[in-house]
Amino acid sequence: MWLILAFLSAALLGFYDSFKKKALEGNAVIPILFLNTLFSSLIFLPFIIVSYTTDALDGSLFHVASGGWETHKYIVLKSFIVLSSWILGYFGMKHLPLTIVGPINATRPVMVLVGALLIFGERLNIWQWLGVALAVISFFMLSRSGKKEGIDFKRDHWIWMIVGAALLGAVSGLYDKYLMASPADGGVGLDKMIVQSWYNIYQCFMMGAMLLLLWWPNRKNTTPFRWHWCIVFISIFLSAADFVYFYSLSLPGAMISIVSMIRRGSVVVSFLFAALAFHEKNLKSKVVDLALVLLGMVCLYIGSRS
Repeated sequence: MWLILAFLSAALLGFYDSFKKKALEGNAVIPILFLNTLFSSLIFLPFIIVSYTTDALDGSLFHVASGGWETHKYIVLKSFIVLSSWILGYFGMKHLPLTIVGPINATRPVMVLVGALLIFGERLNIWQWLGVALAVISFFMLSRSGKKEGIDFKRDHWIWMIVGAALLGAVSGLYDKYLMASPADGGVGLDKMIVQSWYNIYQCFMMGAMLLLLWWPNRKNTTPFRWHWCIVFISIFLSAADFVYFYSLSLPGAMISIVSMIRRGSVVVSFLFAALAFHEKNLKSKVVDLALVLLGMVCLYIGSRS
Protein backbone atom coordinates (compact mmCIF):
# COMPACT_ATOMS: atom_id res chain seq x y z
CA MET A 1 0.00 0.00 0.00
CA TRP A 2 2.75 2.47 0.91
CA LEU A 3 4.42 1.83 -2.47
CA ILE A 4 1.23 2.74 -4.34
CA LEU A 5 0.90 5.90 -2.27
CA ALA A 6 4.52 6.80 -3.04
CA PHE A 7 3.85 6.56 -6.80
CA LEU A 8 0.69 8.68 -6.41
CA SER A 9 2.69 11.28 -4.48
CA ALA A 10 5.28 11.32 -7.29
CA ALA A 11 2.63 12.04 -9.93
CA LEU A 12 1.14 14.85 -7.83
CA LEU A 13 4.60 16.34 -7.30
CA GLY A 14 5.18 16.39 -11.04
CA PHE A 15 2.07 18.55 -11.53
CA TYR A 16 3.15 20.72 -8.57
CA ASP A 17 6.54 21.43 -10.19
CA SER A 18 4.91 22.21 -13.53
CA PHE A 19 2.40 24.69 -12.09
CA LYS A 20 5.17 26.23 -10.00
CA LYS A 21 7.34 26.81 -13.10
CA LYS A 22 4.39 28.41 -14.93
CA ALA A 23 3.53 30.72 -12.01
CA LEU A 24 7.16 31.85 -11.61
CA GLU A 25 7.62 32.95 -15.23
CA GLY A 26 8.39 36.68 -15.05
CA ASN A 27 6.91 36.89 -11.58
CA ALA A 28 8.07 37.83 -8.08
CA VAL A 29 9.20 34.79 -6.06
CA ILE A 30 8.57 35.83 -2.45
CA PRO A 31 4.86 36.74 -2.87
CA ILE A 32 4.21 33.47 -4.71
CA LEU A 33 5.92 31.48 -1.98
CA PHE A 34 3.97 33.36 0.69
CA LEU A 35 0.67 32.68 -1.10
CA ASN A 36 1.66 29.03 -1.48
CA THR A 37 2.13 28.69 2.29
CA LEU A 38 -1.04 30.74 2.95
CA PHE A 39 -3.28 28.62 0.70
CA SER A 40 -1.75 25.40 2.05
CA SER A 41 -2.45 26.61 5.60
CA LEU A 42 -6.05 27.45 4.70
CA ILE A 43 -6.52 23.92 3.31
CA PHE A 44 -5.56 22.34 6.64
CA LEU A 45 -6.88 24.98 9.07
CA PRO A 46 -10.44 23.56 9.06
CA PHE A 47 -9.09 20.13 10.06
CA ILE A 48 -7.22 21.71 12.99
CA ILE A 49 -10.28 23.65 14.18
CA VAL A 50 -12.68 20.71 13.85
CA SER A 51 -10.22 18.30 15.53
CA TYR A 52 -9.62 20.66 18.47
CA THR A 53 -13.26 21.67 19.03
CA THR A 54 -15.25 18.52 18.18
CA ASP A 55 -14.85 14.77 17.95
CA ALA A 56 -16.15 14.59 14.36
CA LEU A 57 -12.76 13.60 12.94
CA ASP A 58 -11.67 11.25 15.74
CA GLY A 59 -10.24 8.04 14.30
CA SER A 60 -10.18 9.37 10.73
CA LEU A 61 -7.23 10.10 8.44
CA PHE A 62 -7.89 13.83 8.79
CA HIS A 63 -7.79 14.07 12.57
CA VAL A 64 -5.12 16.48 13.84
CA ALA A 65 -3.66 15.40 17.18
CA SER A 66 -3.00 17.98 19.88
CA GLY A 67 0.43 18.63 21.31
CA GLY A 68 2.45 21.15 23.30
CA TRP A 69 5.85 22.71 22.71
CA GLU A 70 7.54 19.32 23.10
CA THR A 71 5.78 18.33 19.89
CA HIS A 72 5.74 21.63 18.03
CA LYS A 73 9.47 22.30 18.41
CA TYR A 74 10.11 19.43 16.00
CA ILE A 75 7.58 20.85 13.55
CA VAL A 76 9.08 24.34 13.70
CA LEU A 77 12.47 22.88 12.78
CA LYS A 78 10.91 21.01 9.86
CA SER A 79 9.25 24.24 8.71
CA PHE A 80 12.61 26.01 8.68
CA ILE A 81 14.32 23.21 6.74
CA VAL A 82 11.57 22.92 4.13
CA LEU A 83 11.15 26.67 3.69
CA SER A 84 14.90 27.13 3.21
CA SER A 85 14.79 24.46 0.51
CA TRP A 86 11.77 26.10 -1.14
CA ILE A 87 13.31 29.57 -1.20
CA LEU A 88 16.42 28.28 -2.96
CA GLY A 89 14.37 26.03 -5.24
CA TYR A 90 11.85 28.71 -6.28
CA PHE A 91 14.53 31.25 -7.19
CA GLY A 92 16.52 28.62 -9.08
CA MET A 93 13.49 27.26 -10.95
CA LYS A 94 12.44 30.74 -12.04
CA HIS A 95 15.71 31.25 -13.92
CA LEU A 96 16.40 27.73 -15.20
CA PRO A 97 14.68 25.32 -17.63
CA LEU A 98 12.46 22.73 -15.96
CA THR A 99 14.34 20.03 -17.89
CA ILE A 100 17.49 21.06 -15.98
CA VAL A 101 15.87 21.50 -12.57
CA GLY A 102 13.93 18.21 -12.61
CA PRO A 103 16.88 15.81 -13.08
CA ILE A 104 18.93 17.69 -10.46
CA ASN A 105 16.09 17.34 -7.95
CA ALA A 106 15.84 13.66 -8.88
CA THR A 107 19.30 13.06 -7.38
CA ARG A 108 17.98 13.64 -3.83
CA PRO A 109 17.85 9.90 -3.00
CA VAL A 110 21.54 9.71 -3.88
CA MET A 111 22.23 12.59 -1.51
CA VAL A 112 20.34 10.73 1.22
CA LEU A 113 22.50 7.64 0.70
CA VAL A 114 25.76 9.59 0.61
CA GLY A 115 24.70 11.44 3.76
CA ALA A 116 23.99 8.14 5.50
CA LEU A 117 27.41 6.92 4.36
CA LEU A 118 29.31 9.98 5.62
CA ILE A 119 27.32 10.79 8.76
CA PHE A 120 26.07 7.43 10.01
CA GLY A 121 28.83 5.20 8.63
CA GLU A 122 26.43 3.05 6.65
CA ARG A 123 27.82 0.76 3.97
CA LEU A 124 26.49 0.75 0.43
CA ASN A 125 26.17 -2.41 -1.61
CA ILE A 126 27.22 -2.74 -5.25
CA TRP A 127 23.78 -1.77 -6.60
CA GLN A 128 23.69 1.37 -4.47
CA TRP A 129 27.21 2.35 -5.54
CA LEU A 130 26.14 1.84 -9.17
CA GLY A 131 23.13 4.10 -8.58
CA VAL A 132 25.37 6.79 -7.08
CA ALA A 133 27.80 6.51 -10.02
CA LEU A 134 25.00 6.84 -12.58
CA ALA A 135 23.63 9.91 -10.79
CA VAL A 136 27.07 11.55 -10.82
CA ILE A 137 27.52 10.76 -14.53
CA SER A 138 24.06 12.12 -15.34
CA PHE A 139 24.87 15.34 -13.46
CA PHE A 140 27.98 15.92 -15.58
CA MET A 141 26.07 15.09 -18.77
CA LEU A 142 23.35 17.50 -17.69
CA SER A 143 25.97 20.21 -17.30
CA ARG A 144 27.01 19.61 -20.91
CA SER A 145 23.38 19.96 -22.02
CA GLY A 146 23.14 23.16 -19.99
CA LYS A 147 26.14 24.69 -21.74
CA LYS A 148 24.19 24.57 -25.02
CA GLU A 149 21.75 26.98 -23.38
CA GLY A 150 24.44 29.20 -21.88
CA ILE A 151 24.26 27.65 -18.41
CA ASP A 152 27.62 27.13 -16.70
CA PHE A 153 27.12 24.66 -13.84
CA LYS A 154 30.29 25.84 -12.07
CA ARG A 155 29.53 29.57 -12.13
CA ASP A 156 25.76 29.80 -12.39
CA HIS A 157 24.44 30.64 -8.92
CA TRP A 158 20.94 29.54 -9.91
CA ILE A 159 22.30 26.02 -10.39
CA TRP A 160 23.87 26.14 -6.94
CA MET A 161 20.52 27.24 -5.51
CA ILE A 162 18.84 24.17 -7.03
CA VAL A 163 21.62 21.94 -5.68
CA GLY A 164 21.24 23.55 -2.25
CA ALA A 165 17.47 23.04 -2.40
CA ALA A 166 18.01 19.37 -3.27
CA LEU A 167 20.44 18.93 -0.37
CA LEU A 168 18.00 20.49 2.10
CA GLY A 169 15.24 18.36 0.59
CA ALA A 170 17.29 15.25 1.35
CA VAL A 171 17.78 16.45 4.93
CA SER A 172 14.02 17.02 5.18
CA GLY A 173 13.32 13.48 3.94
CA LEU A 174 15.54 11.93 6.60
CA TYR A 175 13.98 14.16 9.24
CA ASP A 176 10.46 13.16 8.14
CA LYS A 177 11.20 9.50 8.78
CA TYR A 178 12.60 10.41 12.20
CA LEU A 179 9.40 12.33 13.00
CA MET A 180 7.08 9.57 11.75
CA ALA A 181 8.94 6.58 13.21
CA SER A 182 7.78 5.27 16.57
CA PRO A 183 9.94 5.81 19.69
CA ALA A 184 10.61 2.06 19.68
CA ASP A 185 12.27 2.51 16.28
CA GLY A 186 14.29 5.52 17.40
CA GLY A 187 11.87 8.19 16.16
CA VAL A 188 9.53 10.73 17.70
CA GLY A 189 6.26 9.09 16.64
CA LEU A 190 4.40 12.24 15.64
CA ASP A 191 0.97 12.11 14.03
CA LYS A 192 1.25 12.79 10.29
CA MET A 193 -1.57 15.34 10.22
CA ILE A 194 -0.19 17.45 13.05
CA VAL A 195 3.11 17.67 11.17
CA GLN A 196 1.63 18.58 7.80
CA SER A 197 -1.02 20.95 9.18
CA TRP A 198 1.19 22.96 11.49
CA TYR A 199 4.36 23.09 9.42
CA ASN A 200 2.39 24.88 6.71
CA ILE A 201 1.10 27.41 9.24
CA TYR A 202 4.57 28.04 10.69
CA GLN A 203 5.93 28.49 7.17
CA CYS A 204 3.18 30.98 6.42
CA PHE A 205 4.23 33.16 9.36
CA MET A 206 7.90 32.90 8.34
CA MET A 207 7.13 33.88 4.74
CA GLY A 208 4.81 36.65 5.92
CA ALA A 209 7.71 38.17 7.84
CA MET A 210 9.96 37.91 4.77
CA LEU A 211 7.26 39.48 2.59
CA LEU A 212 6.84 42.48 4.90
CA LEU A 213 10.49 43.01 5.82
CA LEU A 214 12.33 42.13 2.59
CA TRP A 215 10.04 42.24 -0.45
CA TRP A 216 7.43 44.92 0.31
CA PRO A 217 9.89 47.81 0.99
CA ASN A 218 11.77 47.00 -2.27
CA ARG A 219 8.84 45.85 -4.41
CA LYS A 220 9.14 48.79 -6.85
CA ASN A 221 12.77 47.95 -7.57
CA THR A 222 12.32 44.23 -8.16
CA THR A 223 10.27 41.97 -10.40
CA PRO A 224 6.59 42.97 -9.97
CA PHE A 225 4.06 40.47 -8.71
CA ARG A 226 1.13 39.47 -10.90
CA TRP A 227 -1.65 37.07 -10.01
CA HIS A 228 -1.84 33.72 -11.79
CA TRP A 229 -4.29 30.90 -11.08
CA CYS A 230 -1.40 28.42 -11.20
CA ILE A 231 -0.47 29.74 -7.73
CA VAL A 232 -3.61 28.10 -6.31
CA PHE A 233 -2.83 24.81 -8.06
CA ILE A 234 0.69 24.86 -6.55
CA SER A 235 -0.81 24.65 -3.06
CA ILE A 236 -3.48 22.10 -3.98
CA PHE A 237 -1.13 19.62 -5.64
CA LEU A 238 1.62 20.10 -3.04
CA SER A 239 -0.80 19.56 -0.14
CA ALA A 240 -2.21 16.43 -1.79
CA ALA A 241 1.28 15.08 -2.58
CA ASP A 242 2.51 15.69 0.98
CA PHE A 243 -0.62 14.19 2.55
CA VAL A 244 -0.16 10.98 0.56
CA TYR A 245 3.59 11.04 1.32
CA PHE A 246 3.18 11.40 5.09
CA TYR A 247 0.48 8.75 5.12
CA SER A 248 2.76 6.30 3.27
CA LEU A 249 5.58 6.91 5.77
CA SER A 250 3.23 6.21 8.68
CA LEU A 251 2.36 2.73 7.38
CA PRO A 252 4.21 -0.32 8.77
CA GLY A 253 7.25 -1.34 6.73
CA ALA A 254 7.53 1.98 4.86
CA MET A 255 11.13 2.67 3.81
CA ILE A 256 12.12 6.34 3.45
CA SER A 257 14.89 5.44 0.99
CA ILE A 258 12.45 3.78 -1.42
CA VAL A 259 9.65 6.32 -0.91
CA SER A 260 12.15 9.13 -1.58
CA MET A 261 13.33 7.43 -4.78
CA ILE A 262 9.82 6.86 -6.08
CA ARG A 263 8.80 10.47 -5.34
CA ARG A 264 11.68 11.70 -7.48
CA GLY A 265 9.93 9.94 -10.35
CA SER A 266 7.92 13.16 -10.50
CA VAL A 267 10.62 14.35 -12.89
CA VAL A 268 8.95 12.31 -15.64
CA VAL A 269 5.71 14.31 -15.33
CA SER A 270 7.49 17.68 -15.12
CA PHE A 271 9.76 16.72 -18.05
CA LEU A 272 6.70 15.99 -20.21
CA PHE A 273 5.18 19.34 -19.21
CA ALA A 274 8.44 21.09 -20.11
CA ALA A 275 8.42 19.49 -23.54
CA LEU A 276 4.72 19.90 -24.37
CA ALA A 277 3.73 23.12 -22.57
CA PHE A 278 6.96 25.12 -22.27
CA HIS A 279 8.66 23.89 -25.48
CA GLU A 280 12.10 23.79 -23.87
CA LYS A 281 15.24 23.17 -25.94
CA ASN A 282 17.79 20.35 -26.34
CA LEU A 283 15.28 17.70 -25.29
CA LYS A 284 17.05 14.84 -27.05
CA SER A 285 20.26 15.17 -25.03
CA LYS A 286 18.30 15.81 -21.82
CA VAL A 287 16.27 12.65 -22.34
CA VAL A 288 19.53 10.67 -22.11
CA ASP A 289 20.42 12.53 -18.91
CA LEU A 290 16.98 11.81 -17.48
CA ALA A 291 17.22 8.13 -18.46
CA LEU A 292 20.51 7.82 -16.53
CA VAL A 293 18.92 9.41 -13.46
CA LEU A 294 15.97 7.01 -13.62
CA LEU A 295 18.29 4.05 -14.19
CA GLY A 296 20.28 5.13 -11.14
CA MET A 297 17.04 5.21 -9.12
CA VAL A 298 16.25 1.67 -10.27
CA CYS A 299 19.69 0.54 -9.09
CA LEU A 300 19.13 2.24 -5.73
CA TYR A 301 15.77 0.49 -5.45
CA ILE A 302 17.32 -2.92 -6.17
CA GLY A 303 20.13 -2.20 -3.71
CA SER A 304 17.71 -1.15 -0.99
CA ARG A 305 15.68 -4.35 -1.43
CA SER A 306 18.66 -6.73 -1.43
